[in-house]
Amino acid sequence: MNTEVIENFPVDHKAGFVSIVGKPNVGKSTLMNQLVGERLSIITAKAQTTRHRIMGILNGTHNGQEFQLVYSDTPGIIKPLYKLHESMMSFVRGSIEDADVVLFVTDIFEQHDENDVIERLQKSEVPVILLINKIDQATQAQVDEKILYWREHFNAQEIIPISALNKFNTERVFEEIISRLPQHPPYFPKDELTDKPERFFASEIIREKIFLNYKKEVPYSSEVVVIGFKEKEDIIVVQAEILVERATQRAILLGEGGKMIKKTGIMAREELERFFGKKVFLEQFVKVEPDWRQKDRMLKRLGYDE
Repeated sequence: MNTEVIENFPVDHKAGFVSIVGKPNVGKSTLMNQLVGERLSIITAKAQTTRHRIMGILNGTHNGQEFQLVYSDTPGIIKPLYKLHESMMSFVRGSIEDADVVLFVTDIFEQHDENDVIERLQKSEVPVILLINKIDQATQAQVDEKILYWREHFNAQEIIPISALNKFNTERVFEEIISRLPQHPPYFPKDELTDKPERFFASEIIREKIFLNYKKEVPYSSEVVVIGFKEKEDIIVVQAEILVERATQRAILLGEGGKMIKKTGIMAREELERFFGKKVFLEQFVKVEPDWRQKDRMLKRLGYDE
């Protein structure tokens, strides 16, 4: 990962990378959006929604000391079935290697099948803060039981019960991170919010609506590529290609008489307008690309080779 240190900042300026890791669907994306104060990561109830490493940059002053926190939302840790999954897991490995602090997110319903995550983190020398999420859905006795379990099974510097959705204890998480942040000049300009371009967020928003509107294998077999992004004075024109692996999936995406793709397009356009604060004209094209999740060439084109 290429970052340039920004010069001419106070000697005591703090800056560092904070990686958010854990199994799928434990609330990593919700947590990052809350910590950064912006909706950068897409969120659905389906597992494996996040495929890339998405950085959210938070600048500010804490106790008179300037800081820059670079959060990384990462894909949920899984056993890879496709080359796509292997690329997703390489983003996780990279984020742990770069980190100054790791937030290991579990949730109150976790079935203690976290061995692959724990194995990765135990090899790292980075301080780990373990977060037990979704405690708003549990009793105090259940929360106490989880804390006790993790104290016995994982060597974390801190264990904090949280509700990312309700922002419960997120301020405490921030305080724990700041206390472990090294003195360092900022890595990114102070007006930057993320390392991703606008096209990336446009494609992610469309992909989120596919996850929300379709069932079974279609969301996991589809990918969105923004092939045109033109910002005019009063409107943004977005052209997006939706890739699927089979003709039957294309038919499902389109729906009878194109009804489903139209519904998805309307939802995506409305979200894009909220995100960019401007009118959006969205064109979508559905294309069959057999076995794209297994093709190195396609994965490279789609940005999975970082």
